[in-house]
Amino acid sequence: MSEGQTASGRITEEVTSWPDVEAGPGRRGEFAFKVGGREIGHLHGDHAAHFSFPKDVWAELFEQGRIVDHPVFPGRVGLAARRIEDETDVQDVIRMLRLNYDRLVARHGLPETAGTRR
Repeated sequence: MSEGQTASGRITEEVTSWPDVEAGPGRRGEFAFKVGGREIGHLHGDHAAHFSFPKDVWAELFEQGRIVDHPVFPGRVGLAARRIEDETDVQDVIRMLRLNYDRLVARHGLPETAGTRR
């Protein structure tokens, strides 16, 4: 990470540069990233990211050691967590958020093209 920039700041800077990504606080203390009202993942401070993936994607990421079970839903395939400890983790969190972003846009389009407004 660049000196003086937090992990969450670095992730937020990158992810909010993508078209139509909105970011802000959620109801449970998380900081969520959404496209057209659909969440692509969220952060808990500078130390953890949580995601939801289709079962096959989750299984592949889990097998690769890139994610672990979500702490609130252990054993529930699809819900995932990733610790953030260094720049490698920051970059992988960004890649996984991008994976969800690309999947969501491919399925639903961007909000303007899907007929919704921000």
